[in-house]
Amino acid sequence: MSQSTTMTIRLDAELKSRLDRLAKITHRSKSYLATEAVRDFIELNEWQIRETEAAINEADAGDFAPDEEVKAVFDKLR
Repeated sequence: MSQSTTMTIRLDAELKSRLDRLAKITHRSKSYLATEAVRDFIELNEWQIRETEAAINEADAGDFAPDEEVKAVFDKLR
C-alpha cells in the first residue's frame, strides 16, 4: 500500500455539507471522496498541460494544416 500523508483544506459550509451528504449516500469516507476529487483534478490538468505542450511543439516544428485544407473545412461549416 502506498504511503499517505495528511493535508488540511478549508471548505465553505455548503460544499462541506454536500461532501457529507455524498459520503453518506455512497458509503464512502469524506477523505476517500476528497482524495478521488483531487486525483481527478490533477490528472485532468496534467493531461491538458501535456496536450498543450505537444501542440506548441508541433506548431514550433511548423506542423500545421495547409491553408487549403483549413479553408475547405471552414467552407464546409458555412
